[in-house]
Amino acid sequence: MFSLPDYFYHINIVSVAVRLLMAVILGGIIGLERGANRHPAGFRTHILVCVGAALAMMTNQYITEHFAGTTDPARLGAQVITGVGFLGVGTILVTGRHKIKGLTTAAGLWASACLGLALGIGFYSGAFIAALVIFISLALLPKVENHFYRHSRLLDLYIEVDSIEHFKAVRRYIRSIDTAFIETHISHNPPVAKGGIAFHITARLPKKMTHAQVIDALEQMEGVYLTEEL
Repeated sequence: MFSLPDYFYHINIVSVAVRLLMAVILGGIIGLERGANRHPAGFRTHILVCVGAALAMMTNQYITEHFAGTTDPARLGAQVITGVGFLGVGTILVTGRHKIKGLTTAAGLWASACLGLALGIGFYSGAFIAALVIFISLALLPKVENHFYRHSRLLDLYIEVDSIEHFKAVRRYIRSIDTAFIETHISHNPPVAKGGIAFHITARLPKKMTHAQVIDALEQMEGVYLTEEL
């Protein structure tokens, strides 16, 4: 682990400037990835969270270094983590099709806050390594995740049909390909087509069937308006 001169680890004008600048850079890198993919919290939000967390941690260190008495150097940091949790909740949305969005963005905001705390207390090596890991997780790991999801035997679908007869036909087709139902329920949200039926199906596919094959077959069925994998 590399070591910097002592003044980088104490509260002074140089260390404050370095820590805040690093918070802008590292938080901005993570925010750019989120913003480029049109997620709710992007470039500026991640910078503000990271800088704010760094400032809170430096304030805590300043209190510890300059004021007599017993102080807890982790107190403000703990409050930051709790506060960012509430901010992250605002990025999580449940769509009308029961699809949850924004969890990764919320986790990224929380991680950016922790990154800022590490910078604020002068834990430079941990902050750099964490920033690299966070960026890789957000930018590169989705490709790995999608690969495994595409080859998973579990299939979660949102389907809209025009009548109860075609709803039954969809269920019969899924049973005919030797698929095991795990869950089926009618959606409480109205479908796009007036008078239609919206429902969710979670099923376990046979080994030789792919997600794309099942979805293509369903889309060709009469009375099926919409088929979307969740």
